[in-house]
Amino acid sequence: MRAVKRIIIFSLFSMIAACQFSGTELIKPYATDGCSKFPDGTHAHRNLWLKCCTEHDQKYWAGGSYDERANADVELRACVRSLGEPAIAELMLAGVRVGGSPWWPSSFRWGYGWPYTHGYKTLTPDELEQVRKQREALHVK
Repeated sequence: MRAVKRIIIFSLFSMIAACQFSGTELIKPYATDGCSKFPDGTHAHRNLWLKCCTEHDQKYWAGGSYDERANADVELRACVRSLGEPAIAELMLAGVRVGGSPWWPSSFRWGYGWPYTHGYKTLTPDELEQVRKQREALHVK
């Protein structure tokens, strides 16, 4: 009986590990919600920094390493700052640094195109190919 329990437990752990690390994860289709829970612009210019947010979302959707996330966030700040909104740029940077962790169960976390457990990691060649194909289909960089 003990041997049967051990076999069952070993089998369960093996299946979980195979699902988790099989390398067959598929990225979800790209989607953006604009600036997430933040306004897309000012009252006078409602979509002033929306393009900055959608470019940032493309990077967040694809995910990758911690450094790639940090660079995406700094690029968001630079984009918004270039529109003449330095205070908003700093506020947005603070927001994405706190709220964009891959460990938050949100629709706007780092790597939101991948299953929740993807976390921070350099994308594999297969994952990069999936991202490339999706971007090509959407005509984005």
